[in-house]
Formats: sequence, C-alpha cells, structure tokens
Amino acid sequence: MNIGIILKLENLMLFPSAYRQLHILCRRRVCLVQWKLVPSFTYPVHTTLCVPQSWQTDTFINVALSPCRLLSLKKGERPQKSKLPWKNSKKEQQEVEVWNGMSVEDLARSMNKDIDHVYEALLNTSLDIDLLEPESPLDDVWIKEVLKKSGKKYKRARLKQDKVRENKDAVRRPEADPAFLIPRFPVVTIMGHVDHGKTTLLDKLRKTQVAAMEAGGITQHIGAFLVSLPSGEKITFLDTPGHAAFSAMRSRGAYLTDIIILVVAAEDGVMKQTVESIQHAQNAQVPIILAVNKCDKPEADPERVKKELLTYDVVCEEYGGDVQAVHISALKGDNLMALAEATVALAEMLELKGDPTGLVEAIVVESRTDKGKGPVTTAIIKRGTLRKGAVLVAGKSWAKVRLLFDENGKTISDACPSMPVEIIGWKDLPSAGDEILEVESEQRAREVVDWRKYVEEQEKMKEDFKVIETKRKEHQDSHRRAREKLGSLKWKERGYIKYQEIKKLQNVKPKEKTEDLNTLPIIIKGDVDGSVEAILNVIDTYDATDECKLELLHFGVGDINENDINLAETFKGVVYGFSVNASKVIQQLAVKKGVRIKFHNVIYRLIEDLQEELSSKLTPSVEENVIGEASVLATFSVTVGKKQVPVAGCRVQKGQLEKKMKFKLIRNGCVIWKGLLTSLKHHKDDVSVIKTGMDCGLTLDEAKIEFKTGDEIICFEEKEVLQKTSWDPGF
Repeated sequence: MNIGIILKLENLMLFPSAYRQLHILCRRRVCLVQWKLVPSFTYPVHTTLCVPQSWQTDTFINVALSPCRLLSLKKGERPQKSKLPWKNSKKEQQEVEVWNGMSVEDLARSMNKDIDHVYEALLNTSLDIDLLEPESPLDDVWIKEVLKKSGKKYKRARLKQDKVRENKDAVRRPEADPAFLIPRFPVVTIMGHVDHGKTTLLDKLRKTQVAAMEAGGITQHIGAFLVSLPSGEKITFLDTPGHAAFSAMRSRGAYLTDIIILVVAAEDGVMKQTVESIQHAQNAQVPIILAVNKCDKPEADPERVKKELLTYDVVCEEYGGDVQAVHISALKGDNLMALAEATVALAEMLELKGDPTGLVEAIVVESRTDKGKGPVTTAIIKRGTLRKGAVLVAGKSWAKVRLLFDENGKTISDACPSMPVEIIGWKDLPSAGDEILEVESEQRAREVVDWRKYVEEQEKMKEDFKVIETKRKEHQDSHRRAREKLGSLKWKERGYIKYQEIKKLQNVKPKEKTEDLNTLPIIIKGDVDGSVEAILNVIDTYDATDECKLELLHFGVGDINENDINLAETFKGVVYGFSVNASKVIQQLAVKKGVRIKFHNVIYRLIEDLQEELSSKLTPSVEENVIGEASVLATFSVTVGKKQVPVAGCRVQKGQLEKKMKFKLIRNGCVIWKGLLTSLKHHKDDVSVIKTGMDCGLTLDEAKIEFKTGDEIICFEEKEVLQKTSWDPGF
C-alpha cells in the first residue's frame, strides 16, 4: 500500500479529536491556532504549534473549520481587547514621591524596585556607591538622577495639611466707657522677707490667728482676704509667701494688685526676698507703702531700714520721695490704723474704678482639689459680676459655676470687681495665674478649650519637627564628612576600612541592662497648684546630674492615690506629699509594694529630705583612719619551705599595730605597697597587737617587696563616709 495513502487515512482518523480541541479554543475567544499533525508509528500522533501546512487544504478539514470561522467573524461577537490592569498601574507608577533625607532603601521602596536597581542607576556617576549603605541618605541631585534613568517623574511628598481651623478662642471685651465705671475697693498685696511678720499683720487686721496655724510658722500659700475697716472701707488683701521657694507666687501677687505693702523687720533690715519683692513691684509698676515692723523691739532701727532701701530706688517721704513709711508692731497691733489709712488714701489718689456689668473677667490666684468640692479655685474678679450658673473658661479647663464661697467658707450669691471668691464647678483644675473669661454657653466653652488644646498640639508639633530636622541635618552632615574622608582613597583601601569598621561593630557585645543606681525617680503631690509650682521651681535648679540623676515621674494636686503608688513601684521611686494625705488603704498598698511615702508640711523640710535621698544614692567615699605607725630598723630574711621571705624588724612609734587591719609601706614619702600582713611576731611569739615602744617582726602578703632601713609602716582602717550632694537649692 502506498505510504502517502496510509498517512492520510491516519490523519482522517484523528480528525474528530482535532475538531473538539479547535472548538474549545474558539469558545474561549482565542484566535484559531493551526495544528500540525506529526506522524508516528510508535506513539499516537501529538500536536504542536506550527505554520500552516498543506493538510489544511483537505476538504474535510475545511468543512469542519468553517463553522468556527463563521462564529469568530460574526459582527458583535469578535473578541475585544481587554484592558489589562497593569497598564493603568504603570501610568500611576510614573510619579515617585520623594522627601528630604530619603535613604537608598526608601527610594527603592517608593519605586517598587530593589536596592540593586538604585545602585545600578548610580553607576558611572561621581557618587561612590561603595560608600552607600541601604540606610544612607541621598541628596536631591542623586534622587533625580535615579528617577531620570528609571523613566520616573519626580514628585515632592507633602504632609497632609489640615484645613485651616477658625479661631475659636475667647478674648477679653473692649474697654468699657469710663462713664459707666463705678469706684471699687483696692487689692493690696503684702510682700516681704520670710518671718518679717506679714501674716501676723494680716491677722491683726482681720482679727484672726492664721499665723498660729501655719506649718513651720511660715506662709506657704497665697491667700486672698476681704477686710472691712472700722471706717467702713473694704480692702482685699493678698498674703504672699516670703520663703525663697515661692518667687513665682510673689510675682503673680504683684501683677494682681493695685498697691503693695512692703513689710521689713526693723531689726533685720533689707533681706534677699525684700529685694526680690521690690523688683516685682517695680516690674509691675505698682506703688509701694513701707511698713517697718517689729518696732517694739529694743534692737529695732527703722531709720537704717529706710537708708538701706535707698539703694533699691525706694525713697521714703522723709528723704524727698513718694513712698509712705509707717512704723508698726504687728504682734502688739501698734499703729495699724495709720497703715490702713495710708492705704485708703493712696487708693483714693489712684481713683480705682471697675465695670460690674457684662461678661466676667478674673484671675486665678490659687487652685486646689477638695475631697467634697472637687476642683476649687480662688480668684480675684477684675470685671463683671460673677453669679451662680455662669460658664467660665480658664486655660484648658472650663466650669459651670455651682457654688461661690468667700474667704471664710460662707456661701455668697455674687462677686463684684476686686472681690476674692472661691469657685466650685470646674471640670479640670486650672493653673494659678490663668485668666478666667465668661462665655455664653457650655458649647462655646468646649469650643474654646478644644481650640486651645489644638493650638498647643500644633506648637508642640512644630517644636518636634524642628528637632527632627536638626537631627536629620546632623546625620546628613556626618555622612557627607565620612564620604569625603574616604573619597580620596582607592577602592581597595576603602573596602579594607569598611571591613574594619564592620568587624569592630560585630566585636562590640551588647551591654547587659543594669539598674542605674545613680537615678532617683520621684513623684510630687501637693495641696494646691502654687505649692507644686514652687517645689518644681526648686527642683529645676538641680545641677548635680553628674552625681545622681533626678527624674521627675509625675506631679499633681491632690491626695496620694493608687496610680501614684503603682507608678512609683514600676520605676522604684519615692512619693513626696506636701500638705496632703494618703488613706490607710493607700499606705498599706505602699508598704506591700515597697514604696516609700514621705509627708511634709514645710517646703524646706521637703527639700532637705530630697537632698538626703540624693546623697544616699552617691557612692560612699573611703577614708583612712591611722591606728599606728612603725619604723623599719633592720631587715633580714627567713626560709619558709624553699622560699626566702623578707622580714622587717620594726619599732612602733605611735599608736599600735593590729594584724587584722590594713597596712601600707611608705618609702621617701611614696606609698609602694598596700595590703595585709602574713605574720606579726614579738620575739618568737605570734601576736595580734603591738603597742607603742615595742619591737616586732612582720612579713607582707607580697613576697617581692623588699624592706629598707628607714621605711615607715602605717597601720590603718578604712571607713566608708557617706557623700553629700553638691546641689544647693539656694536656701
């Protein structure tokens, strides 16, 4: 049979299988594929992609393929080109976001490439890629070069800018028409040095005994009191602390007042806080009345006080100035009415007036947390009349006034200008010195507080950004200097230097985390905001960080609570409470967790305690206490086993030699050995003590030391002496 006929018959037999495959391909909307049938006598015929063959001209195949061709060519059913998703993403990837200080790794990630792609793009440039690490920052020039070679566009990344928020802050009202102002009573601040009689003077004016109830006999809070004089006049007095720690309180009192009464003790004269009070008054441009106190004492010298004040531009009327001087005795109540009359006369000259209408404006004098009342503020009304139900804003806190109290704790219905008042109803505790403004509603108060918090956050973000930018520039400069340093070397030398640096880093073992013994973590809790402020101001003067680090974990107003104990336990700190309490449950919890709580009512006692704690953290110094001295009169050696041991024949010149103590050998004024004795003998007997005038022989624990006639042997004991911190708080 002819071979060609046989092959054709085999192809015809395989026709149904080929038809089914072509039909499936057509249904998948794929272009027709031409198949080539390869004859094989051993295995069934298989198909491969190939150019059209002559077998397609066969009548049977053409008839079989014709329906498929018709189906694929029908209008409307022709397969359309699908839009592949990678085409759109490719366009989107044409722009690459870059930013300042971008590293090699950041650039590769932003381009969706690997790091090698960036290195290849920087080949044949002046930049030495051998010095580039994945975290190395790139300059803008090289970033643009990489993007240019990669066919990308340069796009500067920008921080998402929030919409500009409308200013929602509360502001003071415009000045009132002078025609609507009414006279008001003066606000007088009593200032001066500590223990010069300020509170005693106020007690006599108020007929109270505040001074007797003060801890340590000194004022530690700023107090506001309304005093009615026998003449019917009213004066608001502010009593400020005279201790050095309360400088901020005195400054605040000077700016709240109309008149300052400067109290100076006649026997002490002008002191440090007296000068500071004068400076506060001059800075606030407030007139001064001089009250020379304790004039009843025999050693009192009022004229000396007036002459000393001339140095500080405080000129009394006797010396041609405008400062009234009144000699008083606050303890006995002598001449107090003359002081009150001088105050009223000066207030009349100042023509003090206030506006009792409109929204309230006030100043926070002091703030504290009361167990039953919650956050409480003492304020001086500057403008308007405060009533129950008013909505106030101070700092980042707001209040709806629930109750008003006077300085005696009695409920009042309203408070007019120059009047001191305690305000109840604050959501949070405002800070002393904050300005109080009345607003229309609670919603308005929330808007003001939110705006002030937002402004504070924005300012903090700006400060943080400046710090980050500074660090980034420092890092870039250091990297550039390192690159310039190695730029002049050959590639082998650079490679060797880099290898040495990497090897050095690998050899550095990570330090084990050890407890820092020279760190004192503390927590400060106070009764009022001003007291905490004063303590923090003293702590800010700490300048002995090289000796012991003082770490302030937390501070606040109010009694010591469980959170304070837990925080102190975590950081192994000490809790200091100033004029506050801790419940029995809290104290038991502190004992259980090993946390120390220290209570104080006098600020300088607290600071002294803090100094002792800091001193206990310091490494004790070792002092040598000499017990006895001996001189070497002769030297010889003895045989011990197979060794020759040098022996010193000595005579005790002073004190006594004790074998259990330490010794040192001095030759020509230099210490050549320190250690212990191996033997101490008197004649042939081993002894433990050799007294003055006795001879002895001794050997040292180091056999290599040779004695010489005239050497000195000193017997001493070492004592550990606790060091004292060098921090001086200034009082």
